[in-house]
Amino acid sequence: MKKLGVYVALFFFIYGVVFFGLSFSLKYKSEFGPGPGFLPTWTNCLLIICSVLYLISAFKKDLTFIQDVIPKGEGFINVLVTIASLILFMVIVPFAGFVVSSIITLFLLFSRGYRWYLGLGMATTVTFIVFWVFGSLFGIPLPVNEYGW
Repeated sequence: MKKLGVYVALFFFIYGVVFFGLSFSLKYKSEFGPGPGFLPTWTNCLLIICSVLYLISAFKKDLTFIQDVIPKGEGFINVLVTIASLILFMVIVPFAGFVVSSIITLFLLFSRGYRWYLGLGMATTVTFIVFWVFGSLFGIPLPVNEYGW
């Protein structure tokens, strides 16, 4: 079976079933109206219904094959670099902090399309802007290293 639609429909069906079950751990009603479990319950119910309908249509007439969607050559390398840099970010952010981790991650991503010094400059600029916006304007603390950045 090489039909992409079948796999996508099964993924969203399983996702919907799992989170539909988890939504019952939240209160459905509160004293003022719908509780925190109301939206997840109905959203995942709708997701399950839509994924079943899509699964039926995917078995009947889906013409998109997996090999047609996966990029080849340079595009495939870009996908691998993106996934690897996100994994690297998740691994090093607890130790290096947000600033260092973001600069490294964004540098890896930007260096694919720009010269190294432009990639480093853009990575540093974007990181410090995001760090300032979340820290100063929104008041949301980001992970920091022992130097506070």
